Parts: sequence; C-alpha cells; structure tokens
Amino acid sequence: MKILYYLPSLYTSGGLERIIVFKANYFANHLPDAQVILVTSEQLNKPSFFPLSENVKHIDLNVCIDYPFDQSSLLKLFRFPSLYRKFKNRFLKILEQEMPDIVISTIRREINFLPLLKDGSIKVAELHVTKDFYHPNFPKGMSRFLRERKDRVRLKKLKLMDAVVFLTAQEKSFWPELSNVHVIPNPLVLRPKGVSTCQAKQVIAVGRYVPQKGFDLLIEAWSIVNASYPDWVLKIYGDGNPVELQDQIDRLNLTESCKLKPSTTVIEEKYCDSSIFVLSSRYEGFGMVLVEAMACGLPSIAFDCPSGPSEIIRDGIDGFLVENGNVKEMAKRICSLIKDDLLRKEMGERAQLNSARFHMENIAAQWKDLFESFGKNTKGD
Repeated sequence: MKILYYLPSLYTSGGLERIIVFKANYFANHLPDAQVILVTSEQLNKPSFFPLSENVKHIDLNVCIDYPFDQSSLLKLFRFPSLYRKFKNRFLKILEQEMPDIVISTIRREINFLPLLKDGSIKVAELHVTKDFYHPNFPKGMSRFLRERKDRVRLKKLKLMDAVVFLTAQEKSFWPELSNVHVIPNPLVLRPKGVSTCQAKQVIAVGRYVPQKGFDLLIEAWSIVNASYPDWVLKIYGDGNPVELQDQIDRLNLTESCKLKPSTTVIEEKYCDSSIFVLSSRYEGFGMVLVEAMACGLPSIAFDCPSGPSEIIRDGIDGFLVENGNVKEMAKRICSLIKDDLLRKEMGERAQLNSARFHMENIAAQWKDLFESFGKNTKGD
C-alpha cells in the first residue's frame, strides 16, 4: 500500500505539520508493506521541523504561492494563475511517477482538482480546522458572497472524494450534506516519562499568539483569579507576535503573575511543572494540547468551543468545560481547582487515564480499518 499526503510545508512547528509527520512516520514504520510519501509545495529548501523517518519519502514541488506571507493581496492575485498551473502540473507529475494507492489531502488548493482525477487512487480529505473558520487562503476583506461561493465549491469537491475524515463527531454534524464521512481523532504525540504532582502554583496554556487562541480572554480571566490568588502564576507558551497581549498584561498590572513564553521543544517538562491547563480558544480543529496536558496528569479547563474540547474533556470528571467566551465562568473554574488540592489531583489522575484512548496504537487501528475498507478499489489489492 502506497500512501501519499499533501500539505504546504513541513518547516514550521504547527499542529498540522506535527500530526501529519507523526502519523506518516508511524504508518511507514508500523503498517505492513506501507510506503509513505509526503508531498509539499513551499518547503523553501528548509529541513522538516519535526524529524521524518528514513522510511518516509519527502518530495517538494517548489511552487511558492503563499510565500512570502506578507505579499500584498493584489500581487498574490496577479501571480496566482501561473503559479497554480505550475503547482497542479507538478502535482500531477508526482502522481504519475509514484502511482499511490491512497492520496490524502489536507484540503488546500489541491482539493480543486484532486477528486476529479481518474488515476485509480483512492482520494481521502482530512479536515483539521472547524468548518466556519476554514478560510486559510482568503485575502483580508473578502466579501461574504465570495466566501460563501468558495464554501459551496469546496463542499462540491468534498462530495466527490472517496472519504472525508473529521477529527470530532461534532465537526461531522456540521456537514450534513456529506455521506462519505468518518471520525478519527488526532493521536497523542507525547508519551510522557513523568506526570505532574499538581502541587506547583502554576497554570499553563499553549498555542500561537493569534486571536483564535483567545489568550486575551484568558488574560482577562486571570486578572480575576490573580485578585484572589496572587501567589499563582500563569505561563503561556507560543509562537508569534505577543505585543498586544503583553500590553494587556501590563495594563492589568499582571506583569509578575502572567508570563508570555516562546514555544519550546520540551513542552512535556512544562506541563509536568504545572498544575492546571487552560484552553481559551475561540475555535479549534481538535485541541491537541488538551490531550497532551491530560497525558501529563493535568486537569484542564476549556471553553466549549467548536470543535474538540467537549469530546476530549469529560466535564466534572477530568476537567471543566466553560461556556464559550464566558470569562467570568473561566475564572471561577480556575479558582475552584486552585483552592481544592484534592480535586485538582484526582482530576489530574483521571485525565491521565482517559488520555489513553488517543494513543497512536488506537488511532492507527482506526486508520488501518479505513484503508482496508477501500479493499479491492486500491491498486495494491
């Protein structure tokens, strides 16, 4: 069985890149007779941020449509037709050369032509962003009419795919027009060597410094928590520009108790050095950091945003779900775990146990069942 993935690049530390590399490595090393190819288009001659197994073949098309990321919308629009033709032609050439049995799309611009191909391969789409916020390549200011038109075109193409994989049952419910759907959550990438004692006076959050992650809401909630528990510290780890968030911290006089930290390659240690994890996202594709924190024995608190947290946290058992965007309720739940040492520890223990359902062995079995369900339709059978 030859499996081919496409995603734009592998050199960043994003969640999509991390998960795809992790799965590709696992499939190549553990699925019998599996050959795995990762195709990118904008690698820019950079190494993969996450190490690739020597059993995974990486091919870059070297067609930079999105890069540089600060290019004007007008310039991008002018350059797009010729670059897209080059991208499509090179992609088709790779398919002709490699002859994969299964092609897995991360639903970027390859989705425009992939389901129409008659090359004999099974076509699978894998959605990593919740429906209402999936507009990765839209210029700022694009009209609602154009967005809705693009959504209709995307839906039409997804209907033509052999399978569409969602990360949560909630996300599946957002797409009633599709019948070719499956739910397979993301796997747990970390396998912690230790767990938190839940005794440190530290709360942790992890994610990019972008509005989606809702750190402005978390900082607002922390100002409430800090008034009652000034000896506790909130540390936020992430990439991006934190200037506005730091301004908010300074304005609320939280400089000593709320720290913005750069992303780290030893995030497992940071989880284990903390006692509570908070996810303040306005929306998520899944919420992988929740699973990681749970695996490290942390009770978690999350906004009940679309989609993911409600299918990871068992409310009142291993953490708390809070009404999406409700800052006061978020602060209240954080305070409830701070003041109750026993509850914090018991929830952390249950979180670690419950995280086992996301172990790669369990997730890989679901992917293997899906691959095998294609049966004789794949060229390898």
